[in-house]
Amino acid sequence: MSYPLTRKSDQVDNYHGTLVTDPYRWLENPDSEETRSWIEAQNKVTFDYLNEISVRKQIKQRLTKLWDYEKYGIPFKEGNNYFYFKNDGLQNQSVLYTLKTLDAEPRLLLDPNKLSDDGTIALSGLAISDNGKLLAYGLSTSGSDWQEWKVRDVETGEDLQDHLKWIKFSGASWTHDNQGFFYSRYDEPNEKTKLEDVNYYQKLYYHQLGNPQSEDILIYHRHDQKEWGFSGDVTEDGSYLIISVWLGTDAKNLVFYKDLTNPHAKVIELINQFEANYSFIDHDDSVFYFRTDLNAPRGKLIAIDTKNPAQANWQEIIPQSTSTLESANILNNQFVVDYLQDAHSQIKIFDLNGALIREVELPGLGSAGGFGGKRDDIETFYSFTSFTIPGTIYRYNMVTGKSELFRQPQVDFNPDDYETKQVFYGSKDGTQVPMFITHKKGIELDGNNPTYLYAYGGFNASMTPGFSVSMLVWMEMGGVYAMPNIRGGGEYGEEWHQGGMKEKKQNVFDDFIAAAEWLITNKYTQPKKLAIAGGSNGGLLVGACMTQRPDLFGAALPAVGVMDMLRFHKFTIGWAWVPEYGSADNPEEFQTLYAYSPLHNLKPETAYPATLITTADHDDRVVPAHSFKFAAALQANHVGDAPVLIRIETKAGHGAGKPTAKIIEEAADKWAFLVSTLNITS
Repeated sequence: MSYPLTRKSDQVDNYHGTLVTDPYRWLENPDSEETRSWIEAQNKVTFDYLNEISVRKQIKQRLTKLWDYEKYGIPFKEGNNYFYFKNDGLQNQSVLYTLKTLDAEPRLLLDPNKLSDDGTIALSGLAISDNGKLLAYGLSTSGSDWQEWKVRDVETGEDLQDHLKWIKFSGASWTHDNQGFFYSRYDEPNEKTKLEDVNYYQKLYYHQLGNPQSEDILIYHRHDQKEWGFSGDVTEDGSYLIISVWLGTDAKNLVFYKDLTNPHAKVIELINQFEANYSFIDHDDSVFYFRTDLNAPRGKLIAIDTKNPAQANWQEIIPQSTSTLESANILNNQFVVDYLQDAHSQIKIFDLNGALIREVELPGLGSAGGFGGKRDDIETFYSFTSFTIPGTIYRYNMVTGKSELFRQPQVDFNPDDYETKQVFYGSKDGTQVPMFITHKKGIELDGNNPTYLYAYGGFNASMTPGFSVSMLVWMEMGGVYAMPNIRGGGEYGEEWHQGGMKEKKQNVFDDFIAAAEWLITNKYTQPKKLAIAGGSNGGLLVGACMTQRPDLFGAALPAVGVMDMLRFHKFTIGWAWVPEYGSADNPEEFQTLYAYSPLHNLKPETAYPATLITTADHDDRVVPAHSFKFAAALQANHVGDAPVLIRIETKAGHGAGKPTAKIIEEAADKWAFLVSTLNITS
């Protein structure tokens, strides 16, 4: 193939005595005329290639048909009103409805589809006042992390005059008097460079309804800690503001609180050392309940009496177990605890003293979410999904322990035609790693099955079973879907996470490569039929593995990946990933990063797998420069017939809030690319 010529500059950087060239540094400016011309030229080559794949049209039609089913969110209640999200099928964004009772006629409250012609303005956050009469909601444009918040009257559907800007990485939490809410924001950025500039000095504010943002009350900030971020949440009874202090993406956090019943109360530092993760659950008077991994990497529940807060006085309520304790809530004055057992959900109910009452019977091996509500509620809702079960909503009775089907989606396929198994395989160092494998029943293990190997492996994020229309189309075409739970994730707690961090990051790549080798050894597939994929940190995973083992894969699909491990911390929120990756500013960590950084490990005259890099011009989480520079370097070094392309989405970001139409187009391009490059004939 003929690729656009990418200019090379003579940029060289000195990292602790090591000279590193960066010839495509100019692509870090996404708005320069030269970069815009480059984007246009690359997209022309990519879309010319994709549009010539005859089966693409058929794939898009099947995706569109399967996607066209009603999708309901879990209902929740505030005051006397219920709320839920619904998508009729192909709407670009889901719509928020409200109703007085669950069998009443729903009323449309907020339709993000009406905010833009192409669905690129998305609802990115919401908070409903305690009386259920006011909705604070955040909007994101073209996938940016920047949000603007407004307030809507639930009864009239009209917006109030409140309009808050420069909000990022924040929700909102109302005070019990329904007169205002807490939120976090940054100082106003430079309008021209707001999608690239770093974000420091977040501040926690209180917004009084009706006041301009300039009059919002500053609750907490730290001018001596530019990297600290603040999340303020009001307790269910309205008596305390709980402030979680975060430092980048590190799971460890601090916990401060403020007594809202005393107008003169100061912020109290309850936990002031970054030594563990603490997630506030609820409180009984002065006793605060937390989920923590302090001396318990798989999690436990503790109680801290704020009148006697020394660590020696903390009480263990639910000890660590063999399963990973993900989160907890209090319903019917009982703890509802969400566990992961070998990467699938397990829900257990305990009394407030930590005695087990029962385990919730789930429909199978999958992922359960929900179980929200108020402390005295005897009814709650949860969703259940697996690789072959679309998200199904159940109503759960906390007294009887019975689940009742509430909403079941109707998708045009037969789940009995597919099967899922979980296997365990040995990684390079002998660590046993689980992997889910899903495919049509009756496939032959002859090494000829096109296989899509997908993982993430970082930031304590757990990969659990979930339904995907896109994956269903892949499996309909005879594809195998494999998802290993590699290290760096949270499936087995903090130790599993730390096993794939910083100087141990190579474990993540070794786990993924070992998964590929297991699939080949066990005759599921062969290298020329094997595609690897991942997004964000998973894009880094794909980039590292395709540079380390280009012989092992037939195709690679790195999406919005972190590809330049020497400069990631210099853009937007990239500095926040230093606790996970390390920093090139540190001499020892530089050596680790330089050894696997995808951009810096492409070798001249090497045949790389067919590659479709995907990114977006408005991605201000992982700036598109990562993908731009990697694509330019890959095209310059690659030899052979396999296409190495970059697909650059316009008016889109890192992925959150992406309209349905764009998701379907991207999925059609991805599967068409694999049909072509893996030579899929069925």
